[in-house]
Amino acid sequence: MQTMPSILTHSRMKIVEIQGDINAENAATLRKNLADMVSAQENSSLMVDMRQVMALDSAGLMILVSTLTLAQRLNKQFGLFGVSPSVRIIFELTQLDRVFEILESQPSLEIDLVAA
Repeated sequence: MQTMPSILTHSRMKIVEIQGDINAENAATLRKNLADMVSAQENSSLMVDMRQVMALDSAGLMILVSTLTLAQRLNKQFGLFGVSPSVRIIFELTQLDRVFEILESQPSLEIDLVAA
């Protein structure tokens, strides 16, 4: 199954929705996409919507760890939300649930209002 992210951008937060498994098969493409999004000057924060991810292997986990490391180096926020119980257990077993910002639901987006 091909994992293709769809993207919602608001203010300086970018939300990436991943559909399908995160594994060795799609690791290279996903790593590049996430790195590009974190590195983009216009983004101060990247949140990954994991609601459609049912499986995560070690290669997939390493993608998320390397993206988090890059975000920290760039002084940017990186987090996950909507992590299914079957994927959350992987974060708990590796104790990475203590490292990642993992939200239960989509973060609220602040709306910038401009007076006319």
